[in-house]
Amino acid sequence: MSAALRLPSTRRVATADEMHALGRELAAELRAGDLVVLSGPLGAGKTTLTRGIGEGMDVRGPVTSPTFVLARTHPHLSGGVPLVHVDAYRLSSALELDDLDIDFARSVVVVEWGSGMLDGVAESWLEVAIERPTGANESAAHPSADSAAAAVAAADVDEVDEPRTVTITGFGPRWAQGADVADPA
Repeated sequence: MSAALRLPSTRRVATADEMHALGRELAAELRAGDLVVLSGPLGAGKTTLTRGIGEGMDVRGPVTSPTFVLARTHPHLSGGVPLVHVDAYRLSSALELDDLDIDFARSVVVVEWGSGMLDGVAESWLEVAIERPTGANESAAHPSADSAAAAVAAADVDEVDEPRTVTITGFGPRWAQGADVADPA
C-alpha cells in the first residue's frame, strides 16, 4: 500500500512507466464528480498519465488522446464510475467545455490542456502540471527519417523516457489544504 501524500505535491517522474503508475495510484483516490486538469507541453505525458488513471479505474479502453473527438467516455468494466477523457486543446473557453454536455457529477473527468477552462465548471479539481525538459531525449522524440522503427516507437512522444516534474495541486473543498492522496513512491 502506498503512503499518503499531502497536497500540493511535486515529484520527479523518470519514465513513461512511472507516469503510468502515477496515474494508477491517482485513480485509487478519484471518485464520481472529480475533475482532474492536466497541463504541460506536447509530449509531457498527459495521455500516459490518463491511460494509467483509466487502468486504475478499470475502465474499457484503450485510453488514447481524444484530440479529434474532443471527449471520449470510457465505461467502467463492471458498472462503476466511468472516465471521461477530454482534450481541450481546440476549445477556447469554459463555455465550449460546458457545451460538450459532460456528466461531471457521475464521472471522473480528466481534461488535457484544461488550464483556464474551469470558470463555473467545477467547485473542486486537481491540477496536474507536468514539466518536460526541452530536448532531454531529442533523438528519441525526433528520430531520423531513415529509421522507420524508431519513428514508430516515438509516434507517441508521451512514451519517451526522460525525466518530468509533476506537481499535483488540489483546489476547492474536495481537495482542501491538507487533503491526502496516494503517493506511489
